[in-house]
Amino acid sequence: MEVVYILAINPGSTSTKIAVYADTTPVFIQTIRHTTEELAPFELVTDQFNFRKELILKELENAEIPLSQIKVIMGRGGLLKPVESGIIAVSEAMVNDLESCVYGEHASNLGGLIAYDLAQSLPNAGAYITNPVVVDEFDDLARLSGHPLLPRRSIFHALNQKAVAREHAKSIMRKYEELNLIVVHLGGGITVGAHKKGRVIDVNQGLDGDGPFSPERTGTLPVGDLVRLCYSGDYTMKQIMKMIKGEGGLVAYLGTNSAYEVEQRVASGDTEAKYIYDGMAYQIAKEIGGMVAVLKSDVDGILITGGIAYDKYFVNQIISYIHRMAPVHVYPGEDEMKALAMNGLRLILGDVVAREYQ
Repeated sequence: MEVVYILAINPGSTSTKIAVYADTTPVFIQTIRHTTEELAPFELVTDQFNFRKELILKELENAEIPLSQIKVIMGRGGLLKPVESGIIAVSEAMVNDLESCVYGEHASNLGGLIAYDLAQSLPNAGAYITNPVVVDEFDDLARLSGHPLLPRRSIFHALNQKAVAREHAKSIMRKYEELNLIVVHLGGGITVGAHKKGRVIDVNQGLDGDGPFSPERTGTLPVGDLVRLCYSGDYTMKQIMKMIKGEGGLVAYLGTNSAYEVEQRVASGDTEAKYIYDGMAYQIAKEIGGMVAVLKSDVDGILITGGIAYDKYFVNQIISYIHRMAPVHVYPGEDEMKALAMNGLRLILGDVVAREYQ
C-alpha cells in the first residue's frame, strides 16, 4: 500500500521549517536558515515567495521525498481576517489576502501561499492552514481598549498555545474543552492567553501591541510618551514601528534578541543583564495575573512553553510570582511542525472537515 505523506511548512523571519510525516511518524525534518544577506534583496516578505519555495523543493528532492505521495500540505497560517480555531482550506480569497498583506505583513503569510502553490502542481494534494495567529475567540469585553477607534485584536501564538493546552489536557486524562488554563508562550514574541473551556477568551496582542516586552518587541508602552515621540520629528513611522517590533525589548536594552545570550550574561554576573531579564519575567508574571482575573481565579493550570522556557532561571523567576495562583507546568520549546502535521492527519482520517475561508 502506498504511503501517504503530510508536508508541513512553517516560515519564520530568518528560517523556513519543513517536515514530512507518514501518519504520526516524522520521516524528514529540516530547518532552512536564511542569512540577513540572503533576505536583503527582498523589500517585502511576500517577495521571498519563490526564493523560499525553491529551497523547500530542493530539500525535498535531496531527501528523496516522492512529491506525488503528498496528500496534505499544512502551511503556517498568516495574518488574515479574524477566524475561528481549526483547519481552513487555502482558497483564492485567502491567497489574495496573504499576498496583499491587507491584514499585516509577516513571514507566516508565506506558509499558506507556498502550500497553495505546491498543491496546485501536485496530483492529489490539498493546501490548508490551522490555528493561524489571528484565531479570534474573544469575549466581547476583551475587545474594549479605551477608545472605539482602537479595538483590541486577537493575534497570538495560537498554533502552539492550542497544541500545548491539548497535550496537557491529555496528560491529565481530561479534555481541553473541560479546563480553564493560562498558556504562556515565551519566544521572540510573548503571548499569555486565557483558555476557558477550549476558547481563548483574552490574550495580549503579541505581534506589535500590548503585553510584556520580549526579546525584540516592546509590548505595552506609556501611551502619552509614545505619542510625543511619534510627533517629535526625530523618527519616521517606519522607524517607530521597527522600534516597537524588531528593535524593542532585549534588543533595545541589551543589544541582542538572544535570550540564551542574556541567560549566559546573567550567569556570568552581568548585573545590567540580570536587571533587564528579571524585568521581563516581572512583566510576564503581571500579564499572567491579569489572565487569572479574566478567568475569575478559576484556573486549572498555568502552562509555560516556548524556546525561553528551557531557561530554568528565567522560568523560576516567573514562578516565584505566580506559584500560588494555580499549578504551574513547564513545556519547553515548541513543536509547531508536529502540531501542523497532526492536524493534517486528522483531515486524512476524516476526524475533522476543513472550513472555507471567505
